[in-house]
Amino acid sequence: MMKTLCGINRRLGIGLLLLCAISVVSGRAQSLSPEALQHPRLLMTKSDEAIIRTAVARSRQWAVVDSLLMKGAADILPLPAAERVVIGRRLLDVSRETLRRIFLLGYAYRMTGESRYALRAEKELTAVADFTDWNPSHFLDVAEMTTAVAIGYDWFHSVLPDEVKTRLKTAIWEKGLLPSFEERYNNWLHRVNNWNQVCNTGMAYGAIATYEDRPSLADSVIKRSVESVKKPMKAYAPDGAYPEGYSYWGFGTTYNVMLIDALEKSFGTDFGLSAQEGFLDTPAFILHMVAPDKDSFNYGDNKDSGRLSPAMFWFANRKKDTSLLWNERILFKEGNKKKLIDYRFFTLSILWGAAVDFENLPKPADYMWVSPNSPTPVALMRTSWERKKGLFLAFKGGSAQTSHAHLDVGSFVMVADGERWAMDFGRQDYHSLESKGIDLWNKAQDSQRWKVFRYNNSAHNTLTFDGRLQDVKGYASIDTHGSKPGFSFAVSDITPVYVGQIGKARRGVALVKEKYVVVRDELVGGEKETTVRWSMLTPATVERKDSRTMLLTIGDKRMEMRVESPVSIELKTWSTAPTTDYDAENPGTTLVGFEARIPARSRCVLQVKLIPSKGGPATDEIGELDTWNNP
Repeated sequence: MMKTLCGINRRLGIGLLLLCAISVVSGRAQSLSPEALQHPRLLMTKSDEAIIRTAVARSRQWAVVDSLLMKGAADILPLPAAERVVIGRRLLDVSRETLRRIFLLGYAYRMTGESRYALRAEKELTAVADFTDWNPSHFLDVAEMTTAVAIGYDWFHSVLPDEVKTRLKTAIWEKGLLPSFEERYNNWLHRVNNWNQVCNTGMAYGAIATYEDRPSLADSVIKRSVESVKKPMKAYAPDGAYPEGYSYWGFGTTYNVMLIDALEKSFGTDFGLSAQEGFLDTPAFILHMVAPDKDSFNYGDNKDSGRLSPAMFWFANRKKDTSLLWNERILFKEGNKKKLIDYRFFTLSILWGAAVDFENLPKPADYMWVSPNSPTPVALMRTSWERKKGLFLAFKGGSAQTSHAHLDVGSFVMVADGERWAMDFGRQDYHSLESKGIDLWNKAQDSQRWKVFRYNNSAHNTLTFDGRLQDVKGYASIDTHGSKPGFSFAVSDITPVYVGQIGKARRGVALVKEKYVVVRDELVGGEKETTVRWSMLTPATVERKDSRTMLLTIGDKRMEMRVESPVSIELKTWSTAPTTDYDAENPGTTLVGFEARIPARSRCVLQVKLIPSKGGPATDEIGELDTWNNP
């Protein structure tokens, strides 16, 4: 790359430099946004300020958001500046808190013009700029810190002293961009998960914010980001499911949208990123992943709590479909307001959503969403979009080789009457395991990862044969699915994760007559007799009702777990208390289910009905899995 981009001398100015950058990145010239000629140019331009002010003046909901953001900024004013505190491998908490503070202080300054916010931001920015480094050995830390400093440099550019601007630019280059070219730090360029999206965006933000000062460096960073980020974006194909799940979607996809937003505002194009297959379909995945209890289907390393996703406002605008915000409105209205303020991306909700009527939203039209062949296939079905009403059933296939995956193929969660009867633990805090010497990121069959209680199949709502682990190399798609009056279902052949343990294993889950759930397993024994364990994790109190029925209780609500199978079974519960010094406590939870013997090479059907107290007698005959797709 030439020292002066496209042979243009810097004296010609940023406008021509940026225009040439477009030619290098895309191979053709594009029209340049006039606002890209000046600061601020990242996320919130001068024209965006006017849109936000209008929204706050006209909309009660946006006025509430504005007041929360202003409160968040005011609360930061007396706090000490960030310090370089590394916990285990990570400076990440500091980087994220810095980003949160800069977003809030920047918003408050730009809405009010009050210098106290700018002075406090300057204090924060100079403190982190003076860190010895931003912990490049764990490059997520660098990416989020670079994003924070880039936004701060850009948004406060007009009021920062020249000496401070020089310090910030130097820190962005020396602690952010330049380390990203060192092979020992940049393996994220080849990853296909959230690391790639976050790190490429952070580097692009640093490059765009300081473009006019080091255009050759900036151009190489931007070009690299555009090409590299396409690798994880392929995972959205074909239908928008995000392999790493709900929480990591909120991380990786938010940064991906931030990248697209910055490119469009600076260059008038995103160089084809939003056109990547499945990307504009992904908001439907998040819409359907949130259950009527406000929590998500938290498979793998995900947290269960649903949380307002600012990127959904960007998608709603882009797709002109405000029904995508149905859950976001609920999560905002009923969510813990302090947690919203503490969420570093919360400011983005008004930046991307101010033009949306957040108070009058149409109800989503679909009650079922399925991604049958993605890296992590899921089926998501419900009977109602109303809060705490109806049934919700989520089911997954997939593979343990997916980023942040557990041994949970065939697992499901169930919500009824506003309660989560079948749940998933999600992840255990990474540092709590790494600090005990657990090699958490090795996914080999005999790795320590699968010795962690929460991570293996015995702690999930799936099958275990003879106490063995699922095969980490196996993959299960959702083979058939459908929705017809009174019967929504999904079926998966999960045999590949039980190679050598069972001859055949197919699992189907269904919502029946909008009243109860059925889980049906059709098994064929292997070369020798096998003991199968059917388990379901629940927060309910459990008691035996009869030899084939367990009664589950949460508060004043009840649900029956009824086993309908011709084979002999033994109802059981299993403790979730830790048995090692590294496993987390799991208070208030129980594993409930049963065991059965499967003779060698014999066919066995295990069928369980999960019947809420309002579910009626549930006497329907449930046919073979092969008949479920019949009209």
